[in-house]
Amino acid sequence: MRKILFLMMSVFVLALNAQNSVYDFKVADLEENTVSMDAYKGKVLLIVNTATKCGFTPQYKELQEIYDKYHAQGFEVLDFPCNQFGEQAPGSNEEIHKFCTDNYETTFPQFSKIDVNGENESPLFTFLKAKQGFKGFTGERGQMMEQMMSRRDPDFAQKSDIKWNFTKFLVNKNGEVIARFEPTEDMAEVEAQVKAQL
Repeated sequence: MRKILFLMMSVFVLALNAQNSVYDFKVADLEENTVSMDAYKGKVLLIVNTATKCGFTPQYKELQEIYDKYHAQGFEVLDFPCNQFGEQAPGSNEEIHKFCTDNYETTFPQFSKIDVNGENESPLFTFLKAKQGFKGFTGERGQMMEQMMSRRDPDFAQKSDIKWNFTKFLVNKNGEVIARFEPTEDMAEVEAQVKAQL
């Protein structure tokens, strides 16, 4: 029995270690079709969990501006709506997409709504969080977010969980997760790091 358990654990560990890049994952598009992340091989990616009714929602405009500026050089913004934070991403995939295109004229890829924390979290986001944990809030609204999170969970800073909408992960051309930006991060800094990878 011990040998069987050991073998099962070994297979599980090997499976986890086999996932070394974002290209090892599959996600669902707006129509719930399966998309392999290896479709984005060789590109610089900014993977974002978003919401349509959040104080950070205007970042859609800045994300689109960065996308317009660098898309031709091999840059993609990958948008994953998530309703886990204040239920600020209500509506269907279609309604969310319409909101984004009508209000912010977004053209970057948008995927099906997902969970980024908890028992139903997307395996892609499990991987992203394992590669780049939470390092603290920065920027003008950082203190406000820190106070809000502390009230909800005094130990929030010790956990790699996504804290709020518009958390961003930067992935280089080799599929390696090289940076995490909290929603309070200055978008000029996000752009500078994207540019450095192109």
